[in-house]
Amino acid sequence: MDFKSWLSQWNVCRVYVFLSCYLLAVSAVELTFELQDRDTQCFFEDIKKGEQSTVEFQVVTGGHYDIDCTITDPNHKELYKGVKKEYDSHQFTAEVDGPHQVCFGNEFSTFSHKLVYMDWYVGDEHPFRNPMKKDTVLTQLETSAEVIQNNLRDVEDALTHRRLREAQDRKFAEDLNESTNWWSVGQSLFMVFVGLGQIWVLRSFFTDKTRTHA
Repeated sequence: MDFKSWLSQWNVCRVYVFLSCYLLAVSAVELTFELQDRDTQCFFEDIKKGEQSTVEFQVVTGGHYDIDCTITDPNHKELYKGVKKEYDSHQFTAEVDGPHQVCFGNEFSTFSHKLVYMDWYVGDEHPFRNPMKKDTVLTQLETSAEVIQNNLRDVEDALTHRRLREAQDRKFAEDLNESTNWWSVGQSLFMVFVGLGQIWVLRSFFTDKTRTHA
């Protein structure tokens, strides 16, 4: 193996190491859950002081596609409050150490439950940047790793939103199909009643209501 090939493989390995370090430095919670009517669900994440965090949510199905969302820190300080939101995203920097809380409420809904998607991202979005370093091969590798990381995150976000859109369209198609079926059943029953009514009317035309007595 010549020196150039060895150097190329070594650079690729270093990029993988940087990406592995990034995955260890950040954490993400991504889930889809069902929120019943007149119910509230809360989730907790332990965040250190100074860490950046991003909470993104979207109502996939149910009702008018709206929920309440509240984010609070360990001291019960309200960091974000959204009322009857279909989707939203909020980014904040933790001011204290400890478990932060995000709550989703559907208390204003009387009978419709909802399917909610949530993505909670904790960590530095640019862990490779260090403006104090000089322009070296290492900096170029860090830049390449950061570009790869940004592209992967963009692809993941695009796929996630596509899945959510597909779920919404599927739910809409199922509701439309169910409404069409019920409408067809109603029309069929109406046609049966009309047919029976026509038969009764026609029979009444041929019925002799006046009878002669001998």
